[in-house]
Amino acid sequence: MSSLEMLTLLELAHGRREQAVEGRLSPITSRLRAGIRGLAERGRRSLLLIVLLAAWEAAPRLGLIDPVFLPPFSEVIAAGWQLAQTGELYDDVSASLLRALSGFLISVALIVPLGLAVGWYARLGDFLNQFIEICRNTAPLALLPVFILLLGIGELSKVTMVIYSCAWPLLLNTIAAVKQVDPLLIKSARTMGATPQQLFRKVILPAALPTIFVGIRLASASAMLVLVASEMVGAKAGLGYLIINSQYSFLIPQMYFGILGITVIGLAFNAVLEAIERHFMRWKAPVAA
Repeated sequence: MSSLEMLTLLELAHGRREQAVEGRLSPITSRLRAGIRGLAERGRRSLLLIVLLAAWEAAPRLGLIDPVFLPPFSEVIAAGWQLAQTGELYDDVSASLLRALSGFLISVALIVPLGLAVGWYARLGDFLNQFIEICRNTAPLALLPVFILLLGIGELSKVTMVIYSCAWPLLLNTIAAVKQVDPLLIKSARTMGATPQQLFRKVILPAALPTIFVGIRLASASAMLVLVASEMVGAKAGLGYLIINSQYSFLIPQMYFGILGITVIGLAFNAVLEAIERHFMRWKAPVAA
């Protein structure tokens, strides 16, 4: 074998070794690049939030805002850490979560089936229409004194307030979801011999799910809004109690931390509901950006 042939064989072997090394590194490199792109995307989406938090921190320290009424963000977080160390934060968060989740889940279990029935049966809808219109235009917070008078200042009145506030976005969106199902889908299912039970289970319910989930997410926001207001009256624990008690005691950093706590819980609620929605609607094609 000549020296030229030997050199060619060595070059080929070296090139194959490089390709093998690149083949082993390519999955790692691709995952690393995907991770970097994901971090960059999250950073871009969170840019406005970062700017707002930086302005919150800087404005009181620079004297642009009185720090007595708007303390720096770091002091708010420090106050929250102190509440966590004493155990008070756990008591308040657990009390609010128990009330909000209890009222929200009870409302979903009762109102969604009612909305499906009202939307499916026209006579039932006509019979309940005036009652629904009156109740949904009565603000839940306006009924807070009534619930306290009838049910007391304990847990029952607060959970009932959450149920009432969640009921109307759930009911109205569920009724609209059933009524807005494409008539062609219903006609096609009936043409293929679907029974009323099959029609409801296989056509009406899947087609109505997106709008129903809109109502569920709106109801979760209403639950937190009404809960905080009800906890400010006659409660001994909860984030609403933490906010109003901190205001009366002039513990302003704790008050702001309570507000942030409500925001975080609301975001967590929404994230969980979005995950559940994606699970139940895997059949739905994603919208192209």
